[in-house]
Amino acid sequence: MSRQLGISLGGVNYCLRALIEKGLVKMQRFRGSDRKLAFAYVLTPRGIGEKTHLTRRFLARKMKEYEALKAEIESIEGEL
Repeated sequence: MSRQLGISLGGVNYCLRALIEKGLVKMQRFRGSDRKLAFAYVLTPRGIGEKTHLTRRFLARKMKEYEALKAEIESIEGEL
């Protein structure tokens, strides 16, 4: 995860711990196929709700940007 995000392992652990403390993520232990203990990080119901809220805000912001760009293009086309 650290490599994929391009941040330090300590940074990933710090952020995951904070998400766990807020109740947005839970950590589950399981045995991997290579017999090593591994961890899975799963969104809690509260975490899913927060993700949904953030997604809605993101989509609303993008729709406003789209409408503004559309209006600007129409304005420029009207000037031509």
